[in-house]
Amino acid sequence: MVGWQLSGTYGTASGVVRWDRFGNPEGEPLVLLHGTPFSSLVWRDVGRALAAHHQVYVWDMPGYGCSERAEGQDLSLAAMGRVFAGLLGHWNLTDPLVVAHDSGGAVALGAHLLHGAGYRRLALVDAVSLPPWGSPFSRLVGEHAHVFEQLPLPVHAALVREYVDSASGPGLAPAVLDALTAPWLGEEGRAAFYRQLVQRLDDRRYTDVMQDRYGTIDLPVLVCWGEQDTWVPPARGRELASRIPGARLRLLPGAGHLAPVDAAAELATALFAFLHDVHGPHPPNDLT
Repeated sequence: MVGWQLSGTYGTASGVVRWDRFGNPEGEPLVLLHGTPFSSLVWRDVGRALAAHHQVYVWDMPGYGCSERAEGQDLSLAAMGRVFAGLLGHWNLTDPLVVAHDSGGAVALGAHLLHGAGYRRLALVDAVSLPPWGSPFSRLVGEHAHVFEQLPLPVHAALVREYVDSASGPGLAPAVLDALTAPWLGEEGRAAFYRQLVQRLDDRRYTDVMQDRYGTIDLPVLVCWGEQDTWVPPARGRELASRIPGARLRLLPGAGHLAPVDAAAELATALFAFLHDVHGPHPPNDLT
């Protein structure tokens, strides 16, 4: 997983964000959002596939990846929505294309619905958006983080690896699993891992409030979902697509919750068709 580095910085109330952009400088801006407990690295293959036609922007949310991690950070979805809206302003982006995975979906939706961020098109991939969400594991750990924080580092590392790997349908390649779990290892990583899970416990109220606004979304939306997603079942994707006027749904066979990794080529193809308003050989809406 060599060659994925974020060179830009942006200061926020929740900590310093690391970000970068690459691809076609003449292409339409495309912003990619990661989810929990991941980083922008999940977009490595999809981002590079779309970079020939787009200037691709990626970032690690505060508390994740190579962005700042510190005690006392506000890592709530509400805070991340504000951070993202501010980051778009920092980049001087008006109505970019946006693709968001997992809790990044809630962040993108919140920035748009609550903070006035404009997008030209929005794709939501296995998105945190409708209750109930969050795996039984994440709820258990969040409720008892003070206990899990005492785990010996090797036991903690094994737990994190199993948890992250469970997000994949076919299972992650060792190098990918190493890269995605690396930020959560060691004493600092262990504290950061349980810190973000604790804050996710209160975030369900955030999506409870937002779900009543999905019917007001007035832009093209694509909902993509891994058919083997055990973290947020495909039925949630069908419901989300049904709540957003005109939204299309695309299911990805064989992919789990980590669809950007499990089905990078198929997802990139579906995203390209949607972002460029080109209907491929597949029906535009899997709801039918």
